[in-house]
Amino acid sequence: MKLLDKYIITSYMITFTTVFVILFFIFILQGVWLFISDLAGKDLDIWTIIKFLSFYAPTIVPLVLPLSILLAGIMTFGSFAENYEFAAMKSSGISLQRAMKMLTITIGILSFVSFFFANNVIPDAQYKFINLRKTIIQQRPAMAITEGQFNSIGNSNIKVDKKSGTNGEFLEGITMHIKNINYGLGANTIIKAKKGILSGEDDTNSLQLELNDGYYYEDIQPTKFEDRNKLPFVKSSFKKYTLTIDLGQLNQAEMEQGDITSEKMLTVPELSYTLDSLQKNYDKDVVSFADNLTLRNDNLFNKKPAQSALVAPKKENATKDLLSLFSKNERIQIIAMAKNNITSTDFSIQNSKIDLDYKSKNINSHWLAIHEKFVMAYSCLLMFFIGAPLGAIIRKGGLGLPIVFAMLIFITFHFINTFGKKLAQEATISPFLGAWMASLLMTPLAILLTYRATNDIGLMINFDWLTEPFQKIVKKITQTDNN
Repeated sequence: MKLLDKYIITSYMITFTTVFVILFFIFILQGVWLFISDLAGKDLDIWTIIKFLSFYAPTIVPLVLPLSILLAGIMTFGSFAENYEFAAMKSSGISLQRAMKMLTITIGILSFVSFFFANNVIPDAQYKFINLRKTIIQQRPAMAITEGQFNSIGNSNIKVDKKSGTNGEFLEGITMHIKNINYGLGANTIIKAKKGILSGEDDTNSLQLELNDGYYYEDIQPTKFEDRNKLPFVKSSFKKYTLTIDLGQLNQAEMEQGDITSEKMLTVPELSYTLDSLQKNYDKDVVSFADNLTLRNDNLFNKKPAQSALVAPKKENATKDLLSLFSKNERIQIIAMAKNNITSTDFSIQNSKIDLDYKSKNINSHWLAIHEKFVMAYSCLLMFFIGAPLGAIIRKGGLGLPIVFAMLIFITFHFINTFGKKLAQEATISPFLGAWMASLLMTPLAILLTYRATNDIGLMINFDWLTEPFQKIVKKITQTDNN
């Protein structure tokens, strides 16, 4: 390696390390703010807090690493151009491509390391992070419920006015809203209790909530549509009522809030194996639903026909109204049976659609988790080929203009990436396109900037080739009007 390559790599890596450390601690502080309700006032020892943050820290690397590479590229190459170091290189016959050669190889190695990190370190860290949260909640059950606000756990929302006791296990002023997913929107069950005790065991995956001296309200869904406007409900009182809180549901809710999901705890081989099972189950459910629906209709129409329908009418007396072949009572029975069959079929279709949509989204999430590992590695190269040429073009180092450009580019990249993943999760677009949307859209920018920087064209783009034909047309029209 020549002295020039060592100088460029050293300058870049010093800037990159400094930027990475600063941004990393900024995002760590953002994580502390995100989980402040879990850490503050829980009597956790310093070692537990350190482990808590250390297991969370790897999850922010996919955000910090590309941004650091982008900002370091703009700052380093901008400083080279500002101090006329590039001019000295070019006067010595060294092109920008040659100056970037060894540094590009270094970034390529860093991209490979980032893929290994995303595929092995992050899944392990997230697995340990969730287990640590589960352990803390089991040892201190009160962590599952924050005082003075509603806490979402599965299909329930719990609010307590006051907590007391060594671990906050004694509760006062308890309000619970429990949603029944079969009844649609709104809270279908409301429980209010004056006191309660929250307890947990180390060898179980659940917490026990014992409620004392309270009331129980539950909405009733009438079978007749006209009775639904009366809004009937059941009310009862109790001296003691015990509920079980599933920690799996609690962890799932917290994972969704913290952008941590179960598929992100898996490596690429594990994701491939899981996807194969999920896809087979999905295909099996689709075929099973279709067969059941067909069988139900076959059973309906293969029933023994009524006696009046056994005698086929003559062809010349054939009628388009099939119901006229039956008696009045039989027609009423047929219409009622058809309505019931339509209602039952529609209900079955809607329930199956919800179940299949959920499974489809789960499959898409697993595909996104696979692609994200490769996108992270590619984004490192992409941000380098955007940042380094842009720094050489703007010829400005330091922390002023480079930060502005870096933040604008990265926010655009992150917004498109988030937008694409949301569309892919909803099955609007394919998981591949959703995961790679931002990278595919930003790649032409990287190619354009690299081309213009290596050819000393600058940042301004000439659109005369596009506007000249219109200018000529307008000029001809103007001359014709004057004549």
